[in-house]
Amino acid sequence: RSVGVGIPGQIEPGTGRVVHAVNLGVDELDLAAAVGPQLGVPVQVENDVKAAALGAHALHTRGGAPAPGSMAYLNLGTGIAAGIVSDGILWRGARGTAGEVGHISVDPNGPPCRCGQRGCIEAFAGGGAIAERWAQRSALPVRDVFDAADAGDPSARQLRAGLARGVAAAIRVLVLTADVDIVVLGGGVTALGDRLMTDVAAELAASAEASPFMRSLHLADRVELLPPGSPAAALGAALVGAEGDAAHDTQEALTHG
Repeated sequence: RSVGVGIPGQIEPGTGRVVHAVNLGVDELDLAAAVGPQLGVPVQVENDVKAAALGAHALHTRGGAPAPGSMAYLNLGTGIAAGIVSDGILWRGARGTAGEVGHISVDPNGPPCRCGQRGCIEAFAGGGAIAERWAQRSALPVRDVFDAADAGDPSARQLRAGLARGVAAAIRVLVLTADVDIVVLGGGVTALGDRLMTDVAAELAASAEASPFMRSLHLADRVELLPPGSPAAALGAALVGAEGDAAHDTQEALTHG
């Protein structure tokens, strides 16, 4: 009955057009118009991280635990971005940019970011940025950075510390701005598992130690890791497609009385 597609970039509200998919080299593409005629069913398009946020929320609800009133899904992949779901509804914002925490600058003197700013969270914690700064050919550069850091390599230790600081900064931003119940971490970088989480927990603990206010937020207790192999992204895209199909049916009913 319907197809939902999750893709990096901004989705123009009310359309299937994706713009500024920087990591894919796409400036502008009407994806729904390109895909829909090939499939013969309604096609809805959503930012991939926002789609995954919907899927992560749906899976969390079905996992036996009480459904969170609000959730942020923080994707740690080539880039850094988040999707925010409140009471089962995805928050897209006025222009579809809600959750783009990767491009919040946390250090104006930090490394350059692909967006044109310096010191963005993504410049510290994005897999693509880390790979560029590591500058060694590798199939799994972030893992290799962690391994080299464990072996005492100073540049690798600096990159690893920056990654933890960036992720911790994103968690703080999401809690301080949206006050979400939980922040779920997903994306390729989270394959590091406990190695990543230990570093991030240490960063959050350091900020809590320095500030009674930050300590009162219990940030470490509000962070979860998406289970390996979770279908959150695909499920979320399917839900986006079904949502659009339901809206289409409603419009049809109104049109025909």
